[in-house]
Amino acid sequence: MSISIGIPFYNAEAYLADAIRSVFAQTYQDWELILVDDGSTDSSLDIAHSVKDSRVRVISDGKNKRLGYRLNQITSEATFQVVARMDADDLISPNRFEKQVAALNAHPEIDLVTTGLCSITNDNRPFGVRCGSPGDPITGRKLLLGQCAIVHAAMLGRKSWFLRNPYTLSLERAEDYELWLRAFAKSDFKLLVLNEPLYYYREEENVTQKKLLKAYANQRQLYKQYGHPWLNHLGISFITAKSACKSLIVRFLFASDKMDLLLKRRNRTIDDSLQLKYFNHEITQILETKVPGLDRL
Repeated sequence: MSISIGIPFYNAEAYLADAIRSVFAQTYQDWELILVDDGSTDSSLDIAHSVKDSRVRVISDGKNKRLGYRLNQITSEATFQVVARMDADDLISPNRFEKQVAALNAHPEIDLVTTGLCSITNDNRPFGVRCGSPGDPITGRKLLLGQCAIVHAAMLGRKSWFLRNPYTLSLERAEDYELWLRAFAKSDFKLLVLNEPLYYYREEENVTQKKLLKAYANQRQLYKQYGHPWLNHLGISFITAKSACKSLIVRFLFASDKMDLLLKRRNRTIDDSLQLKYFNHEITQILETKVPGLDRL
């Protein structure tokens, strides 16, 4: 089974090369890689163009159209019937696609497969893990409350699903959340979660005041739009008020220079020394992978 992998990028010069390395480091090698520039003003586009491999395509129109537009574009550009993605500032386990493709093949009734994650610092040190619980069912109520372990950037799925469920372009920082709710509401969200940390998420880049406040504001809008089948009016009012309190807490933590507390709260500490050693081994393997054009081979 051939897969199309998409990496949208915007001013990602510090990390894009290593994201590309993690694709080349995969044990599963039947892929094409689509690098989509979103109007970068740094050297990201030069890095993308430097890769010399027939499986790699670079797309750039010089415009900044945001993530939702670029993800829809990746779907339309994909050559193959299975589409995967990752963010340009992250890394992925060398086993990620092998395990996701095997899961999709084993479950023809499933459209989407995602994984757990390991959070890493900007200098590639693992510091936490987030995974779901095996067999934990996905319900509309749990989706609404953010209680499902769905890692958006680790998603792999059938192109046909993404074509009939495009991302909205109106909700920055909540494109994935809106898509899950919309698809579930029409009984078209057949998802399998691999509860293994196969995605290395550079969380420091994403836990910022601006991004969190934007995400919370858009989530409150979606509570009203999609919440009524799963919560009554009082329940929706409660979670809306809870979200507003989260926004206040983020403002306080930012003003107090304590945003790191959020990072610690979102992840389970890596207590297992063997697991930590394994994560470091995989990260080293990725960073040492040679890519034609990026490196001298």
